[in-house]
Amino acid sequence: MIHIVIDLEMNPVKKVLKDIRKFLLDEVIEFGAVKLDENYRQVDTFQCYVQPTFCTISSHITKLTGITDEMVADKEKFPEAFKKFFDWIGTWDMKIYSWSNSDINQLRDECKFKMPEYNIGRLEQRWQDLQKAFDDRIGLHSSLALKHAIGAMNRDFEGIQHTALADAANTAAILALLQDDEEFFRVMQPVIDLLKPKELSQSIGNLFP
Repeated sequence: MIHIVIDLEMNPVKKVLKDIRKFLLDEVIEFGAVKLDENYRQVDTFQCYVQPTFCTISSHITKLTGITDEMVADKEKFPEAFKKFFDWIGTWDMKIYSWSNSDINQLRDECKFKMPEYNIGRLEQRWQDLQKAFDDRIGLHSSLALKHAIGAMNRDFEGIQHTALADAANTAAILALLQDDEEFFRVMQPVIDLLKPKELSQSIGNLFP
């Protein structure tokens, strides 16, 4: 079995397109993914930009991700990019992970709207919210941002935040750490200690600004 860690960057559908927004609030504009073997070692990566169908890239998204209209102008649209992503995976003998469920929710909405013949349920069955798994493991009752989770591991964020492949690669590092209980609790002990009731006056955000 292989393990796929994915991250998507998205662009909002403009509010004036009310008929579209009844079904689809955002469109995928970048896929980034890391493939790990059965021992959670990286063996391959995937990245592609996607041309949105309904809107140009908003200035906010360009500022956040660095993605511009010029970068996606000649790229494939969602159905073709989605197929390319699955061709890269190459098997259904896999599990797939993301930081929160926002990515699988996006794929569900976009596939339903643009690829109604596709059965997204088969993918959902193999999906895991790694953010929740991480938060549950350390006893955190709120969602920790990816950059703070990396900081809690005493690691620097590798690459540029909000680029799909860098986010996926950093999420993959967390997935690998979660497989070794002894190492996980050794690395995370300062954070776990911080979460003890007598010390809750501090916050994760203060510890890892």
